[in-house]
Amino acid sequence: MARFDEELPNDLIKMFQDLDDDSEKILGEMTKAGAEKVYKNIINNIPGSFKNSNIMKCLKITRVYKTPSDDGINTKVGFYGYFKNKRGVETPAPLVANVFEYGTSKQKKKPFLRKSFKKSEIEAEMEKVQDKYLPKE
Repeated sequence: MARFDEELPNDLIKMFQDLDDDSEKILGEMTKAGAEKVYKNIINNIPGSFKNSNIMKCLKITRVYKTPSDDGINTKVGFYGYFKNKRGVETPAPLVANVFEYGTSKQKKKPFLRKSFKKSEIEAEMEKVQDKYLPKE
């Protein structure tokens, strides 16, 4: 029976080890870049009544975190916390954003969040970060 032995070059093995060691950092930077793109899109798509209100202080990007259930690396963009409306009443920002996004029986919907999540734009931003770490041929 014929036998074949092949060894990978040491530099290729080292490259794979470096990518493996830095994978969490790379994926974290990629999700952060995608989240920043979504954040910019939300600001561009936001209704005019939001632009100069206190609710804009509640639009945030979370830090990069790892989910314990599946070891996924994530970064979120959303409305967090409370803000004072024009009448001085503290109102939950996610509730107000949800009303604008989906509407109510009295409020017509004005979607701006769903429009901001454009898969092709997010992937393009993430690939830019990825290209910084992958070796050039």
